[in-house]
Amino acid sequence: MYACDSNRGQKVQKRIFERRQPRRGFVCRVRLWCSCVVYRPPYGSGMSITARAVRITQPGGPEVLTIEEIEVREPGPSEVLVRVAAAGLNRADCLQRKGAYPAPPGVAADVPGLEFSGTVEKLGEGARDFAVGDLVMGICGGGSMATHIVVHERELMRIPRNLGLIEAAAIPEVFMTSYDALFSQAELQPGERLLVHAIGSGIGTAALQLARAIGATVIGTSRSQQKIDQVQTLGLGLSHGIVADENGFAEALKGNGGGVDVLLDTIGAKYLVENLKAIAPRGRIVVIGLLGGTKAELPLGVLVAKRVSLRGSVLRSRPLEEKAALAQRFSRQIVPLFEQGVLRPIIADVMPMTDIREAHRRMESNDLLGKLVLAW
Repeated sequence: MYACDSNRGQKVQKRIFERRQPRRGFVCRVRLWCSCVVYRPPYGSGMSITARAVRITQPGGPEVLTIEEIEVREPGPSEVLVRVAAAGLNRADCLQRKGAYPAPPGVAADVPGLEFSGTVEKLGEGARDFAVGDLVMGICGGGSMATHIVVHERELMRIPRNLGLIEAAAIPEVFMTSYDALFSQAELQPGERLLVHAIGSGIGTAALQLARAIGATVIGTSRSQQKIDQVQTLGLGLSHGIVADENGFAEALKGNGGGVDVLLDTIGAKYLVENLKAIAPRGRIVVIGLLGGTKAELPLGVLVAKRVSLRGSVLRSRPLEEKAALAQRFSRQIVPLFEQGVLRPIIADVMPMTDIREAHRRMESNDLLGKLVLAW
């Protein structure tokens, strides 16, 4: 039986049939028809293809990662089979490897990967947005570090015309996360001041570019002056960098215009108190990462006095319709900026997928500037 749920702005029609069992006295409700099906079990005729994939054999260090063969099912209605060319490596992949960030329900728990680029290889019944051979990119709940992946067509985006598949693999997760957090969640406006933690990360360099594209002023933090200097040399428009050491970072903002209107936080608990010191009255804080811990004492007095909005956001576990809507908005509003040269993916290095263990070690060393991309 198919499960159905209503979505924002989408009318779901359904009929309910009731049958009463006289002897047992219960009512059995059977869902007969629905105009919107949000989730279905695996489709297809039972056919599958053999793919190669990164597998997490058990929770642990990089040594638990292997390259093995897996079975990938045929695409079902409105789905697309993509031959993956490359996938970006994210902190979430390292956490999943350690057993600290499990995949959402319905997603393979042992194949990591939250973003990909590749070529459309096969269309499921009714899929009409793309053609075989189209170059695409997208986000997913997991499983992108395989030679093939099946996704709903509405989650896919065409890669920017001026970029190749390797460059495109560095776009979806960090730019879509930043785009959603800055504009949908925090409602960043032109002329406002934005503080971005871990400015040299993939998220940091993406948020910096997106904010500058609308005319916002961006201040970034990092644990080292060297990383700030490296970001400055990229010419992305960083207004000022702050080394976040044991003395914090809020005090340094006083000499740089005071509090910020929006704060994009990838650290979490460790920076919570300093975040509230750094934010301006009626400012907005969006937490999208928890690298500095998940539990902290919240000074509610400061939160209330400053009338601060504090919210969290994550893409991975969102339902299909929310991810699809985000992909469509991103395609319309942001992909053209890559084609115009306003935005560009910042890639630290490109490594073969077979070097996945070394890639995880490099990610956890914190020495990267931008994204690490793994290619088949």
